[in-house]
Amino acid sequence: MEFLANTGTQIAFIGAVLSVALACAGSGKGVGLVGEAASGVLSEDPGKFSQCLILEILPGTQGLYGLVIWFFAMMKMGFFDGGMPVLTFEEGLGYLAACLAMGIGGYVTAIAQGRTAASAVSLIAKRPEEMSKGIIMAIMVEFYAILCLLAAFLMLNSMGV
Repeated sequence: MEFLANTGTQIAFIGAVLSVALACAGSGKGVGLVGEAASGVLSEDPGKFSQCLILEILPGTQGLYGLVIWFFAMMKMGFFDGGMPVLTFEEGLGYLAACLAMGIGGYVTAIAQGRTAASAVSLIAKRPEEMSKGIIMAIMVEFYAILCLLAAFLMLNSMGV
């Protein structure tokens, strides 16, 4: 039963880990999608590298947002103060819910943004002067990742621990 004595802390740690792991997994998938599309374009016209790179960076931001929430959750729990936090089961669930907002939201939006940016790479292949339109379309998805970041941050900030 000693394992259950600190269940809240364990659940909170799982939430923090899922925040960064899911968001980074989605970013990896999204960046990979854009990289695949960009490689095809660059095989025909290496001069479009900088345009493709800008689009490839966009779905990587969700991984960064997941890391920010992981860090904030760990800081809020007092992990970096050198002690092991003791959280109730309910507090642990609160951390889990807040962190999952970023983890799941980051995972889904990173992949969606990767697909949108990969399509924009196709646009650049034929009409490089229209790059700004492709970036705007990809950034529209970013807005929802930012909402996930904001929701997770506000939930974590409202916790008393």
